[in-house]
Order: sequence, then structure tokens, then C-alpha cells
Amino acid sequence: MDELEEIKKSRMEKLVKNSGVDVNEIKIDVNDSSFEREVIEKSKEVPVVIDFWAPWCAPCLMLGPVLEKFAEEYKGKFILAKVNVDENPQISQGYNIMSIPSVKMFKGGVIVDEFVGALPELSVKQWLDKNLGD
Repeated sequence: MDELEEIKKSRMEKLVKNSGVDVNEIKIDVNDSSFEREVIEKSKEVPVVIDFWAPWCAPCLMLGPVLEKFAEEYKGKFILAKVNVDENPQISQGYNIMSIPSVKMFKGGVIVDEFVGALPELSVKQWLDKNLGD
């Protein structure tokens, strides 16, 4: 695990420490081989928000913590799946990821909404609320 991933994991663990929510249930790293199981299948039970990102992408590094914060705050209303586009070209090409960050929400095994770019925190919250029915 690289240093950035260690920092992100540590930060996320601190966020959920007192919430009673297991970090492994709300934020997962997905790769080409686990995508079907972790996104498509799980989205049939709970919405899955996918964050397509890369470690060299400054807007991705701004948006990532916002999504992680909401994953914790919403306490299991959705799963946040992180896909590093550099390490997972099959998924990225399959979903025509041309710009990052790119965020997609899956429900029932299909994409129900998406956005591209680092939106302001309030806009991300509004997007989540609209798609989660709150």
C-alpha cells in the first residue's frame, strides 16, 4: 500500500471511529477483477457510488475526501467504491471514462446518475440526496 493510500485509510478510520460504522462496509477499493461483485451485485442491495480517480489528478484528490466524508455521514445508505483508472484500464474503458474525477451511482446493477469534475461539497450533497431519495 502506498503512502497516499495509508493516509486515506487512516483518515477514513478516524472519521468512522465513533460512528459505529465499519469502514470496510462504506468504502471499498475496486479493481477490474472485483468490479462485478463489488459494484454490480452490491448495487442490487444498496446504492454504490463509484469514484473514478488517479493519484496524479488534483481535482480527484479534492473530491475524494468529500465523498469519503459523506460515505461516513450517510452511515451505510451507500457504498463508496474507488477505482484508480491507471491501475484498472478495463473498467475505465468499459465505462468510457474520458475525464476524471468521474462519479457514477449504480442502483439495481445499472447507472442511475453521474457527474464529472470536482463539484463543491454542497453540490455533491445535493446530488447524493436527489439520488438516495432524501
